[in-house]
Amino acid sequence: MSSFNVQEMLAQARHQYEELQQKMAQTLVEASSGGGAVTVKMDGRKHVLRVTIEAEMLKSGDKEMLEDLIAAAVNAAGQKIDDAMRSQVSGMMGGVKLPGLM
Repeated sequence: MSSFNVQEMLAQARHQYEELQQKMAQTLVEASSGGGAVTVKMDGRKHVLRVTIEAEMLKSGDKEMLEDLIAAAVNAAGQKIDDAMRSQVSGMMGGVKLPGLM
């Protein structure tokens, strides 16, 4: 394999990485817990954009349950982002799987 081909492959990989980063930055997901009592909106960089809590949850005064529901909703949103990332990478690689990445 010549040096030119390796450089070309690296440039292509860098371009695909940048493209993936742009797509993921535009990806938005929502996940809920507690039957919709807590909803989290997250972007593809796993930044939490909004947390919505039903008024009844605040009235209940059950702090521990609310904390658990927030954690569950954040984790579910993060999983959706991970799934979207795997899907994007798989599509970019034409179905080729690399050990440890898929």
